[in-house]
Amino acid sequence: MAKIVVVFHSGYGHTLKQAEAVAKGAGAELVAIDAEGNLSEAQWAALDAADAIIMGSPTYMGNVSWQFKKFADASSKAWFTQKWKDKLFAGFTNSATMNGDKLSTLHYLFTLAMQHSGVWVGTGMMPSNSKAAQRNDVNYVGSFSGAMMQTPSDASVDEVLPGDLETARLFGQRVATTAARLGR
Repeated sequence: MAKIVVVFHSGYGHTLKQAEAVAKGAGAELVAIDAEGNLSEAQWAALDAADAIIMGSPTYMGNVSWQFKKFADASSKAWFTQKWKDKLFAGFTNSATMNGDKLSTLHYLFTLAMQHSGVWVGTGMMPSNSKAAQRNDVNYVGSFSGAMMQTPSDASVDEVLPGDLETARLFGQRVATTAARLGR
C-alpha cells in the first residue's frame, strides 16, 4: 500500500476540513504547516518517505498562503538532491469566491511538483455543469487540475458544504487508486 502524505496550510480551518476529507479518501497522513510556515523534522521525514504528496493551501490574493510558500521554498533542500523525484503529486485549494483565482494556486502547486520532477494527478472527475446541477453536487466548482472548494468568507468551519468535502474525499481516493495502479 502506498504511503501518502497530505501537506497543507489552513488559515481559518476551512482548508483543514478539505485536507481531512482528502486524507480520508487517500488513507493519508496529515502534515499541517504551522502558523509560521514551518514543519518539524519528523514531518519532513514523512514527506521524504511518501510515495505520493498531496499539497493544499487556501487561495489568498490569487496564490498560496505565505506559510505554504515558506514551506515550498524550504523544500528546495529536497529539490537540490531530487529526493522527491518520481513521486506522485496532487493539489487542492479553497477560497471565498466561486472563482477566487483558485486555478492560479493549483498552477503554483503543479509547478512546484514539476520542479521536484514529480508526476501530477488530476481529479479525474467530470464537472457538475448541467441545468440539473446543485451546489452540493460533486465537483460543482468544476476543476480537473486539482480539488477546488468554495467557502463564503463569513461561513464557519462547520458550514463547509458536504458536496465540496465529498469532492475532496473522492480526489484523495483517486490519488490512492493511481498510486496503487502504478505499484507504489
